[in-house]
Amino acid sequence: MSDVLPLSPDELLTTTRSVRRRLDLERPVPVDVVREALEVALQAPTGSNAQTWHWIVVTDPEKRQAIASLYARSFARYRASGARAYADPTRQAVQQRVSSSADYLAEHMREVPVLVIGAIFAGAEEFEPGSQAGLWGSLLPAAWSLQLALRARGLGSAWTTLHLAYEREIGELLGIPPTVRQGVLLPVGYTVGTDFRPAHRAPLDEVLHIDGW
Repeated sequence: MSDVLPLSPDELLTTTRSVRRRLDLERPVPVDVVREALEVALQAPTGSNAQTWHWIVVTDPEKRQAIASLYARSFARYRASGARAYADPTRQAVQQRVSSSADYLAEHMREVPVLVIGAIFAGAEEFEPGSQAGLWGSLLPAAWSLQLALRARGLGSAWTTLHLAYEREIGELLGIPPTVRQGVLLPVGYTVGTDFRPAHRAPLDEVLHIDGW
């Protein structure tokens, strides 16, 4: 079993960040470590206990290159759209740092040692109305649990979904059946240092509602 950082539950939950610039692009990641983290992630809840999730771990350099190229293409469109503009001037500096790190990840995605795609059996290529909350609610908690388990083992990841603009192409590259839908792409690597801190968040009372809005 891998060494685990001495983090309390609260420390683990509040210091698991989207890691982009601080991914170690030179250090190999053993697949066994990713498997170990996935074993933890599979304890996450899933609707009706169906456990219809699938995890595609990509280590092959050519496949990582192909996925990274599609991701970069999608990211370039996203960047050009102005979608990253943030209206609140008090958060401008933070958002600029996030945007800069996102640029870095898009430029270096092909160098990240491991890419993990979380997917789930959807039963059909098209979604039925009202079905998506239950579907993704059966995958995304496990993906977050995977990020937590990776962090505990000294690895970082970043939640990304821009690859979904090319979901079909990536599915064909990896042999994913069309009835299995992708939900998240996690670039995974060891982190440069493990000293992550909680991020700034708006005060709880601004978003908390008790017994009604």
